[in-house]
Amino acid sequence: MVDEKKCITCGSCISICPVSAIKIVKGKAKIDPKKCIKCGGCAQFCPVSAIEIKDEKKPN
Repeated sequence: MVDEKKCITCGSCISICPVSAIKIVKGKAKIDPKKCIKCGGCAQFCPVSAIEIKDEKKPN
């Protein structure tokens, strides 16, 4: 998930994503959940900590 208030559109997340799951939409980074493999690279390299990777699996 990208916090749009924090995102500075630097492109670090786009360049690090191994599956091209991130694009800039209306001036902010957007992650395609269908492509994202939740590797965490984007969150690790975001200079403003605007990305949080959440495991969307629901507990049994």
